[in-house]
Amino acid sequence: MASAAKLSHTAAMILQAIDAGVVYGFGIMEMTGLPSGTVYPAMRRLERDKLICSRWERQSIAEAQQRPPRKYYKLTTAGAAALQASRTRYPLLERMIPPVEERSL
Repeated sequence: MASAAKLSHTAAMILQAIDAGVVYGFGIMEMTGLPSGTVYPAMRRLERDKLICSRWERQSIAEAQQRPPRKYYKLTTAGAAALQASRTRYPLLERMIPPVEERSL
């Protein structure tokens, strides 16, 4: 598992976006401004390191909305701890990606 000290700024941004309520890949790309070639490999590493976990939505939900199925992500306990440590290392992280309820104000 990656230690908090080794989290890159990109990984910290992705964890912050997931924690803020952005839970699928394209939404994370929109929120962070990072390209897919950065986000998806980083999320695979975060999942490999057990900082996030994922699940595919049901096909019927995607079909009802006429789009491909989404893969939803959430922080693990280790991911939440790594994010908390990264907020110390990257103090502007929470300002860059505030929680969903703060964005709607």
